[in-house]
Amino acid sequence: MSPYVRAALSMMILVLLASVPSIDANSSGKTGKSVNGCGCHSTDAMIMPTMSGLPSTYTPGTTYSLSWTGSGMSGTGQGGFNLDASAGSWTNLGQRVQTQSGELTHNSDGQRSWTADWVAPSAGTGDVAFNLAVLYANGNSQSSNDNWGTNSWTVGEGSAPTNTPPVASDVRVVTDASGSSAVSEALVNQDLSLTYTFSDDDGDNDANSHIRWSKDGTVVSQYNDNTVLPSSATSVGEFWTAAVTPNDGTDLGTAVAASNTVEILDRDSDGDGVGDLNDAFPNDSSETTDSDGDGTGDNADVFPNDPSETIDSDGDGVGDNGDWAPNDASESADSDGDGVGNNADAFPNNPAESSDTDGDGVGDNGDAFPNDPDESSDFDGDGVGDIADVFPSDPSESSDADEDGVGDNADAFPNDSAESMDSDMDGVGDNADVFPNDATETTDGDGDGVGDNADMFPNDSTETTDSDGDGVGDNADAFPNDGNETVDADGDGVGDNADVFPSDATEVSDSDMDGVGDNADAFPNDPNEITDLDGDGVGDNADLFPSDVNETEDTDGDGVGDNGDAFPNDASETLDSDGDGVGDYAQAIAEQKAADDAAAQKQMITAMVALVLLIGGGVGGVMFMRRGDDEATAVKNFDDQQLPAQPQPVQQTYQQPVVASEPVVLNQWTDDAGHTWRQMDDSTTLWWNGTDWQRT
Repeated sequence: MSPYVRAALSMMILVLLASVPSIDANSSGKTGKSVNGCGCHSTDAMIMPTMSGLPSTYTPGTTYSLSWTGSGMSGTGQGGFNLDASAGSWTNLGQRVQTQSGELTHNSDGQRSWTADWVAPSAGTGDVAFNLAVLYANGNSQSSNDNWGTNSWTVGEGSAPTNTPPVASDVRVVTDASGSSAVSEALVNQDLSLTYTFSDDDGDNDANSHIRWSKDGTVVSQYNDNTVLPSSATSVGEFWTAAVTPNDGTDLGTAVAASNTVEILDRDSDGDGVGDLNDAFPNDSSETTDSDGDGTGDNADVFPNDPSETIDSDGDGVGDNGDWAPNDASESADSDGDGVGNNADAFPNNPAESSDTDGDGVGDNGDAFPNDPDESSDFDGDGVGDIADVFPSDPSESSDADEDGVGDNADAFPNDSAESMDSDMDGVGDNADVFPNDATETTDGDGDGVGDNADMFPNDSTETTDSDGDGVGDNADAFPNDGNETVDADGDGVGDNADVFPSDATEVSDSDMDGVGDNADAFPNDPNEITDLDGDGVGDNADLFPSDVNETEDTDGDGVGDNGDAFPNDASETLDSDGDGVGDYAQAIAEQKAADDAAAQKQMITAMVALVLLIGGGVGGVMFMRRGDDEATAVKNFDDQQLPAQPQPVQQTYQQPVVASEPVVLNQWTDDAGHTWRQMDDSTTLWWNGTDWQRT
């Protein structure tokens, strides 16, 4: 990577980091806000944080118990804080208090006051600054209209007097029953006490030594500094122990854990082998359960599953509470309350009768003829005996002309045995009236239970109403409340009128109106596309390589997709085998030109050498001829007619250098399997295996 690219990327990262918004508020704690408070909460009133337990000057190494809150509002509700001390350390963190980056903050927003112990720094530290921000949240799940404020204190370093820390020994947990002996078990109703021996070389007294009770390995802070753990704090199955850090008022000694851990057990007050928690009668050794919850143990309860009964004095199987005669095994009930038991009462459900002398089924008290089994009364007092009276209980009736069971006086149709009443007074007898209590209806032509007057389809037993008024009954109407729809041919829940594909249950709309439903259309909002065979997000119509997920475009039209084309904008190039930024085709041409230039240069040098040799030969010949002339001048021989030989030109030959050129790509394509192929000008075929080109 070039230095320029690296610098540009670094600048981009810095800009991105600078653009990330800061987040001030956090219900699980926040630090760095103890001076200026939390900027993410707007406020409708400022509060003043307060702190107690902070000394005017500190003694190096001393532990101070601090508590803090804010003034002016309720101490309960949602809130948070950030407390920072410039020196010292924190310990014994209270509920919902945690440390982050050396500062204190809340770990949840469920309270508005907090505690922790601050351990003063070593001598020579100097002044220590305390900064506190407190937030009271109004619980509206918004950052608006909350209340917060900040405060700060400076505590100077005091002189540290020489003092020997105290020592605690013989630390143990005991019970009232064990006296001073360490115990490993205690009953759930017993208090636990921590005892220890306090000693101090300076003679100082125990000054509220720190006591910490632990349940199952975790400190329970609400019982801090209590020597007695009340039984109300313990439950069966828990393990408790304690530790003490001796305090002489000046220094804390080393924390010492109790020598024992106590398991809390259930007590068995009545000694019946069942613990009190599971014993319904913890003080009665004869009982442990009360199945029906009636207060009587199952052992003593004759009816252990009936909360209304416990004993059966006469042994008749009926509990005394429900037995009318609890001491008479022959009787248990007097249903009519006439003082005669049901078994002896001829009329157990009639308080006015108990005997029937003539056996006519009428009690003696009500039988006008108690000794005559044929008659017993004249109930209606109409002068007609009840047996002879067609209506013996109706003084207004005694005859029934049409013998329809209704007295002639009350029969609306006394001569029509088929009718006697006209309840709705519509002139049609109740028997013939399909709707005898509805004066507006008498018939139901289609027998569908709806009168013809109110039936919108009086001749169609399958229909009575048309809620949407579209002429199709609600039962047959697939959309009874939609006047625009009645049928859903494909059962897809969309009416045929609104369904673009009424016969296709898988389709209802065609957003781009291309004839293909939105569910089947890979591009429901593009009328030019419907499929994407290679799943590359580009429709097959626009995808030049619809079967190749790696390619969609061929900008330079050379048959090679832009992703696989090293030069997507140059139709003459597709490859850069050596990664030098120059295409293989252009590089081959450049290399051929370089070879041709080298050959031409070599040919020129050869020609120049030949020319030099030729000129040199000519000069030599001239010199030789001149020498002959001199000799001839000196001694002329006219008889010698032979001419001196003429110098011949030197024939220079040289070999043209042969330069091997790289084969040129004639054609390149990608098959259906995604393999890229090349046809070269040397009649060879190559394919790309992902690393290099292979010859086939």
